[in-house]
Amino acid sequence: MRIAAIQLAYGDDESLEERTSRVCDLVRAEAGADLVVLPELWSAGGFSYRDWPARSQDVSGSVVSSLAGAAREAGVWLHGGSIAEHPDSGETGPEGKSLWNTSVLLAPNGSIAGTYRKIHRFGFAGGEPKLMEAGTDVVVRDAAGLRAGLSTCYDLRFPELYRAQLDQGATAFVIPAAWPEARADAWSLLLRARAVEDQCLVIGCNTAGTHAGTAMGGRSAVIAASGEVLAEAGADEEILRVDVDPASVREFREAFPVLRDRRL
Repeated sequence: MRIAAIQLAYGDDESLEERTSRVCDLVRAEAGADLVVLPELWSAGGFSYRDWPARSQDVSGSVVSSLAGAAREAGVWLHGGSIAEHPDSGETGPEGKSLWNTSVLLAPNGSIAGTYRKIHRFGFAGGEPKLMEAGTDVVVRDAAGLRAGLSTCYDLRFPELYRAQLDQGATAFVIPAAWPEARADAWSLLLRARAVEDQCLVIGCNTAGTHAGTAMGGRSAVIAASGEVLAEAGADEEILRVDVDPASVREFREAFPVLRDRRL
């Protein structure tokens, strides 16, 4: 199978409509891939906290609808990164907020195959914790021959989430991010750690460029269950295209059966 991770770069001068159109063109250009992945909060702006309410949408809104059309035209599974979700239903969470950082997985026919609300919010009482509710559900879905665990950016620092996904049969972790350049070394290290400790394929799709005064880290990567880095991007906008065999995860686990020795 072929994976395409679109490491999108953007600044502060591009409208939501312009960015959405550009992203959908990039997705359509990946026709022939099996799974295409986008970064976290690319439509709302990963660090553009002030813009999140104005750029928030329901999962039936224009951003996801446009992505669904692009997935259908390209005939690909599409992980649309994440949106600032504001449900049309008026739903609020236990903290009284009505925004979530929500990932959407789209099937090749454009239908929604799964959603994931980010569990671990970044910002230390500011940013996400101040504006957004936390998700509660561990989400694993079948996509493009993989059993894919869905998580987002800061989640990467919490290994217990990935153990829970492993226990639901995950063979791959798909991780969109808006991870800054200042901590890019930690991003790369943690991606490999999650692959090694859980013997899973890891697909990390980060953001490039500078927005809201924050330089983004890039370095999107696809990592084998052994921890081998199969491909890694630089700091600028780039598309990683990697061919992988989904059976390689099972084969590596059988050859080096670490997970059989788990006791906790």
